[in-house]
Amino acid sequence: TGNGLVGITEADQWRLTANTNSGTDATVSSNWERNDSNGFNYIGTGLTESSGVFTFPSTGIYLIIFTGSFTIAFGEKTARLMLQTNINGSSYVDVGDVIGHNRGGSEVEESASSTFIFDVTNTTTHSFRFQTRSFSTGTLLSGTTTYNETCFSVFRIGDT
Repeated sequence: TGNGLVGITEADQWRLTANTNSGTDATVSSNWERNDSNGFNYIGTGLTESSGVFTFPSTGIYLIIFTGSFTIAFGEKTARLMLQTNINGSSYVDVGDVIGHNRGGSEVEESASSTFIFDVTNTTTHSFRFQTRSFSTGTLLSGTTTYNETCFSVFRIGDT
């Protein structure tokens, strides 16, 4: 009380429901769902998703924590999942990156996580999405509706 802190007013979590983007460097535009596992709940209104683009219910400073889970094909060295933000309503910029590595001689499964703090000053123009990179044939982003593999959490941590 009196210190300007009001607690977390928005917290949400989303995940991929199925493997996607096999051999494709593109926006992850489908198979997203809000976590519906036993015991999960979100705080506030929650994010809105359309074709892989996520928008915010209110302005503020948001912490985004994301994990990419990959199956990396034999002979491929890396797979990447980029977090991209948009602040002008039209163009996206890379702001976060997770990289999976294949150092062996066979197909491997790999996960990596990263974070980004996003100052959302306008809910109409500010959004984010994810994009795959370095995905050769047989490399894919892993997902399931049962539990979190490729997923992210978002927390509103303060006022803008």
